[in-house]
Amino acid sequence: MENESMSDRLLTPVQTLKTTGARALATWRMDEVRWLAAAQLARDVPGESAHMNGGDSDIEAPLFRMEGGRFLQDGALPLAGGEDVEYFEIGGRRFLAAAGIRTGRGPYDLNTQATLYEWRDGAWAPHQRFDVFAAKQWRAFSIGERHFLALAQGVTVEGVNAVHPRTSRIFEWNGECFEAFQAIDGMWGYDWNYACRGDAHFLAYADHVSGSSVLRWDGARFVTFQRFEEKGGRTFRFFEAQGAFWMVHVNLLGATTLYRLDGERFVEVQHLGGAGGRELCLVEGAHGRYLVRVCFITGTPQAPIVESESQVFRWMGSGFALAETFETSGATSALSFMEGDTRYLAVTNSLSADQRFGVASTLYRFDV
Repeated sequence: MENESMSDRLLTPVQTLKTTGARALATWRMDEVRWLAAAQLARDVPGESAHMNGGDSDIEAPLFRMEGGRFLQDGALPLAGGEDVEYFEIGGRRFLAAAGIRTGRGPYDLNTQATLYEWRDGAWAPHQRFDVFAAKQWRAFSIGERHFLALAQGVTVEGVNAVHPRTSRIFEWNGECFEAFQAIDGMWGYDWNYACRGDAHFLAYADHVSGSSVLRWDGARFVTFQRFEEKGGRTFRFFEAQGAFWMVHVNLLGATTLYRLDGERFVEVQHLGGAGGRELCLVEGAHGRYLVRVCFITGTPQAPIVESESQVFRWMGSGFALAETFETSGATSALSFMEGDTRYLAVTNSLSADQRFGVASTLYRFDV
């Protein structure tokens, strides 16, 4: 990759976004304006020793609006220990679900409240609050006329006690708010991903300690379709190609793996890099399909090695080939969108090499 000119590269940096300990992004268009929200874990505390789980978590999620091809900060949502912001709509109503893992600046409280905001009268107003424990990510999806919101949460750390419900769970919309629908036996949830193929509805759940799962809708609830008995699960992505159904699974502690549905099981096809992967972004470009894999850390939380490089893979028909690497710094998420005729990729960076939070995130032009 070092011999490529900038004009040959898929990713061209166009803007840095001022973030601190950034964890995830959400984007949407509203009244002809493109918006972006960034969940942030913490800010650095002057004089405090660097640590990836330290810092001041009583912060906010900045909101950015796009103007002239650039994002300008325009407000913020309260979001302590921010891990995720999820935008979705139900019947023309607009919502933002925000999740934070903790409050405080040491000691921390992992028993917090997650807030569902609704756009009303020109502002984001709290609509519903949830008692959560070490909340990581929301995922909104629908099956027919039923609307669901899944929460990945929990940790198993000595000395940390759950006062609020500790396992990951799924909520269903009742017409005015979300109510508890189904709990999952996962103790350290990270993410959910939904996909539909024909009449089959799949919901993948990634967990750090309890093993990850692909669930399938049986018409009344989600039941286990396949288990992945390993630690370090972070996320999944599904797609269809060449008449087959494919899945990519990221494991922070091991390989990122491509699977193909073969009859009644997902069968391993290819490894796409080793430990350190955190998140994925699938992009259907004019010239093919691409997979962005962002890398966070290797090692341990006590002695982390901050990953400084992430990858873009190109789909080749039966697997992926590395197309490009790009510099990141403890990257945690990637999100792609079209604005006019331009495709963008926004990547959150969360840690510097010396474990400081004050690292900018990056907006790229993605020439695919």
